[in-house]
Order: sequence, then structure tokens, then C-alpha cells
Amino acid sequence: MADRVTVIGWDGSPLTAAARAALGAATLVAGAAHHLALPEVPPGAERIRLGSVALAARRIAGHRGTAVVLADGDPGFFGVVRTLRAPEFGLEVEVVPAVSAVATAFARAGMPWDDAEVVVAHRRTLRRAVNVCRAHAKVAVLTSPGAGPAELGLLLEGVHRTFVVCEELGTERERVSVLSSDKAVDHAWRDPNVVIVIGGPAGAVGEGDWIAGRDPAAGPRGWALPAEAYGDRLGEGETELLRAAQLARLGPRVGDLVWDIGCGSGAFAVDAARAGAAVLAVDHALEACARTDAAARRHGVQLQIVRGTAPHVLENLPEPDVVRIGGGGAAVVSAVADRRPQGIVTHAATRDDAERIGRDLTEHGYRVECALLQSVALDTKAWTETERSVAFLLSGVLPDRRP
Repeated sequence: MADRVTVIGWDGSPLTAAARAALGAATLVAGAAHHLALPEVPPGAERIRLGSVALAARRIAGHRGTAVVLADGDPGFFGVVRTLRAPEFGLEVEVVPAVSAVATAFARAGMPWDDAEVVVAHRRTLRRAVNVCRAHAKVAVLTSPGAGPAELGLLLEGVHRTFVVCEELGTERERVSVLSSDKAVDHAWRDPNVVIVIGGPAGAVGEGDWIAGRDPAAGPRGWALPAEAYGDRLGEGETELLRAAQLARLGPRVGDLVWDIGCGSGAFAVDAARAGAAVLAVDHALEACARTDAAARRHGVQLQIVRGTAPHVLENLPEPDVVRIGGGGAAVVSAVADRRPQGIVTHAATRDDAERIGRDLTEHGYRVECALLQSVALDTKAWTETERSVAFLLSGVLPDRRP
């Protein structure tokens, strides 16, 4: 095992005295090509071109001497430190940090970033990173080859965002470009880069000043907002308790894309967006789309609204993680199940309808649960009944798909 391992962050500025001292004593240096070309790297040191950090970690673990790993930005922030400290390598490291690429990108843009979401996009996580960009007003995306600005713009089709693309930060080839997301698709971008994605309603000054990223305490408490939050014009499938049960079954979260088919007043769509998920609300009625848009604006969440009739309108929509079906019958249930989301919820007014839907979901490979939900609202002054609601709640979970 290496006698000493030092990880040095590099942001284009001159190396600190501690970094120069560590490099001067190194017998092995790992880093990208521009790191290994630094004049401070000892000419007699073994050099490892850093591609796979895990492979480099194995080489370092077997090295007898002093090792240095050079990395762009802050190596402890979505960087190499996590891999090097993994139990299988047994490496203890000292870290000389630098300004992170995200902090540098926001500095170039002249913007604060304590209210930004930060995500990493590579081929495996690109879709989830895009969903965060759909759902939040300010996101920094640390990109990778094959998951860069062009791919982000392509997957954000139909959702307008402004991109601030920062290429090769800290180098002589640094370039900052501001353009709309649809224009990013036509460019060839240089790696590495950071993309700041801006869009939707900005938070008021003073919000988010106690926690980084999205404020989990913003807005009223509760999973499902009461009817008065939506103008007391909810449909029969949009009662507060039914929505709460549907949210509990689906568990929408940051990085998910939720379909709300038959969005009605937008109550469920807004509730899911308040949980941090990206939401695509679908309805054939112009009035429903307008009410959903108004509800989203009122509650400060971002939705993509698609007007059209299911199941045909669903064919070209991006892949969902979970789906709530507010209407459309068996044909819509089958079309949704064919897309293989991990979770589906819907409701039925009669037992016969519930059985038909349940059989369809079972035939598609879903594990089905059904519950009869009955709620009775009481006037607590006189303790008399004011409203009664009965519905069969059906949920399907796909066992072979990872959450």
C-alpha cells in the first residue's frame, strides 16, 4: 500500500504550497492529461492517466511510495475521494481542495447557487438528471461524455429552459455560452463541462436561506392539499384522502417522472410536484389543462401539460417512473402498463370495474392491491355528515423493475 496518498484539487489557479510539497515528494502521480503536464509533477514519478478511478485506486494500493491524485475542482464533491476511500482499496487520503466546478460555473454566470439542485449526468443517470431539470427552477448538471448539453436539450424537448454551458473551466480553452435548451442539441460541446439549467418561476428573495437546494419546508404541510387550495372544484376522483392514498402508493420523489392522466383540476399533479418529482399532466379538456396550469402557478411548481386524448397521446411521451390514471378506462390502463412504469395507481367506482382493471394489471405482470376507501366528512360544530366519498383504490407494482 502507498505510504501516503494525497488528493489535490485543481481549478486552474496556481497550486498552493501544500499541493506543491505533496507533488514534489510523489513517486506516483495520477490525473488527466492536463494534470500530468503540470510542471510541478516530478519527472521521475510514475504517471497514471486517470480514466477509471477504481483501476487507479488498485494501482495506488499496490504502490510502495508516495502517491498523488490530481482532479478537477473539489475532489470531495462528486469526485474521486469517494472511490479512493472505498473499503475494498483500504486507502486513507489527505485532501487539498480547490473551488468546485459548480461554484466556478455559477461564479462565471454571476449567480448564487445555494438554491440550486446539483446532479451528475452520465448514461445511467441521464434520464433522472433531466427529470430534476424538468421539476426545478435552477439545476447544475455535472456532465459526462454521452450525457452532455446536447443530450440534456434533446430529452427536454417540449420544456423551455435556458442553458449556461461552461466548458473546460480553469483552462485556456474555457468558454461560457448562454442559449436555449433546444439550441444546445445542434452544438458540439467540449468536455468537461457544467451546465446550469434555468427555467420556471424563481423563488422570492429570502427563500431557501437556511438549507441548500430545494427548501423541503416551502408551502403548506401535508401530502395532499385540501380542496380549498384548488378552488373547491375537485372531481370525484380528486378528493383529498384519495389523493393522499395515491401519493402514498406511488411515493413520487426527486428524479422521478410522474404521468398524471386525466389531470382534472391539477390537484394530484401539483401534490406530486410538491414532493420534488417532475410531472407530466395530460387531459383532453382545454378547461382542465388551463385549471392545472393555474394551480401550478398558484403553488409555485413546474408542470409540463399535454392536451390530448389517452391512450393515443401517450405514445410519444417520455418514459414514466410512476403513473396516476384519473380516467380513461381499461384501454388507458393497458397502454400505461405496456410502458412498464414501476408503479400505477387508479380508482374505480364499482367492484366490477375494479376487478377488470385488476385483472388487466395482473396480466401485465403487476402485483396488484385493491382497497375500498370510504371517507365521511363531518361538520365538527354539529358533528353532522357533510360529504361522503367511496372509491376502490387500485395500485400495481412491477416487481422486476428497480425503484
